[in-house]
Amino acid sequence: MKMGRQHLSSLALLLPILASTTNAASDAARPRGVGPEYAKYYKDTDTFTCISDPSLKIPFARVNDDYCDCPDGSDEPGTSACSYISPLSPPQLQTGDNLSLPGFYCKNKGHMPSYIPFTHVNDGKCDHELCCDGSDEYAGIGGVKCDDRCAKIGKEWKKQEEIRQKSMNAARQRRKELVAEAARLQLEVEDRIKTLQTQIEGQTQKVEGLTRSLVEIERAEKGKIVRGAGGGGKVTVLAGLAKERIREIVENVNRVRSERDAAQGRVEELEAMLKRFKEEYNPNFNDEGVKRAVKAWEDYAAQDRTGPDVARDRDLDEILRDDSESAIKWEEFETVEETDVDLLFQFEEYLPASIRTWVDAKLRDLRLLLIENGVLADPNSDSPESTAVTSAKAQLKSATRELDDDKSELKRHEEDLLKDYGPDSIFRALASTCVSQDSGEYTYEHCFLEKVTQKSKKGGGHTRLGSFVRIELVTVDDEVAPDGRGLGSGNRIALKYENGQHCWNGPNRSTQVILACAEKDEIWKVVEEEKCVYRMEVGTPAVCGVEVGPPTTPEHNEL
Repeated sequence: MKMGRQHLSSLALLLPILASTTNAASDAARPRGVGPEYAKYYKDTDTFTCISDPSLKIPFARVNDDYCDCPDGSDEPGTSACSYISPLSPPQLQTGDNLSLPGFYCKNKGHMPSYIPFTHVNDGKCDHELCCDGSDEYAGIGGVKCDDRCAKIGKEWKKQEEIRQKSMNAARQRRKELVAEAARLQLEVEDRIKTLQTQIEGQTQKVEGLTRSLVEIERAEKGKIVRGAGGGGKVTVLAGLAKERIREIVENVNRVRSERDAAQGRVEELEAMLKRFKEEYNPNFNDEGVKRAVKAWEDYAAQDRTGPDVARDRDLDEILRDDSESAIKWEEFETVEETDVDLLFQFEEYLPASIRTWVDAKLRDLRLLLIENGVLADPNSDSPESTAVTSAKAQLKSATRELDDDKSELKRHEEDLLKDYGPDSIFRALASTCVSQDSGEYTYEHCFLEKVTQKSKKGGGHTRLGSFVRIELVTVDDEVAPDGRGLGSGNRIALKYENGQHCWNGPNRSTQVILACAEKDEIWKVVEEEKCVYRMEVGTPAVCGVEVGPPTTPEHNEL
């Protein structure tokens, strides 16, 4: 309600007097609507200086005269005369408008003092939720007089505050337990890393030792004297190898002789054809090509060529016959039980024990050298792998597999220590902990740092609304329900879940889970802000008392 200055002269004189008589002695110097933090600007009862513009001074009698004299409205702390400067709410009035005061101050004795917007002063409505003492309607405009409900409201508020404090104390205690559990889990990871590093060091040495052992066993197996199928020593083995090689040579010689004879027959046939051509062609026929062919044949026939060496073929036939006198008597070699070669490699048995081992090792090295350089055939090349070699390979394979498993586990734990688990690494203690809530036709489930899912109550499988990718910070400005559930205003920790099940004709589903303080883990609200993009509000003791800075651009590092 506004009045002209000509109608307010008497009221202007009366208001300070009324304020001084109705307030307590301690508040005499503070006009109506002035909060204690602004009382210093109203101490001079003769002259008032506009708060935001000290060059403007007015008589103190004009304070709260229901007429706006100061451009910042500071001369009307107890009326709505300056409310037109900015109609915003008190929190907004303090940041970015022309008013220098946050609003009308309600003392609310018996409860908590507060500020209400100037537009609410003497508007004919009781605003007990903000001004429980009813002082905002002191003029009785419209016949409205608000009673003082601060005692009742304060009592109820204290009761609820006790419940809230009890809940917050329990939440803080729970957070301490989670921090301790997270520290214990992290210590387990660190201890496991140390254990794995020690195991890997020992396992590496074991693999290296088994590798050397396998090489030595394979060399030793090559150097062993191998008996033939029917018994006997080295000569028997060598004889078997030589017999097989000679058989191959005989087969190839016979094949070459057959190919040679076939070629010789074709040459003789061609020569006979050319000879007839020479004898039967007409020399009077003037054909240069024919004449050149005849001349070439005459030159070819004039060459001195000998036919097949019959004697050499006869000798070759004799050599290749199995029953000839010159044929090798393989049975004599196949039945040899021991040879001079065996004795050569076993003579260390006749030596004194003090030097026998040294000589045996040298002879084995010599035998291996001869085998590896092709002087002696590898006696084991066509034989099955020995039990010793098979066992050595199995041990090496098993040790290598254990080493690879330890290295893989070590890598996982080292990467785990680098992950972001939030303040005090607290989400390490909550990882994979799940909470759910029925909401309409769906049941939603949130598993910390793992996934968010949705399941229809009508049946069917789960729909994944995203897999965890990162922790981020967001700014919110929401209401808090009377039961304490809600995000409120300020910066909050949020968990981002992406790459969920693909939406028909849309993107892959994703969810942002915003966290606020609560005594226990629970889902408060789920909203689909846009197609297949969800926002979930979750209460948890994990964020109670945590100072959160302003949000930053998140780095898209998947965990």
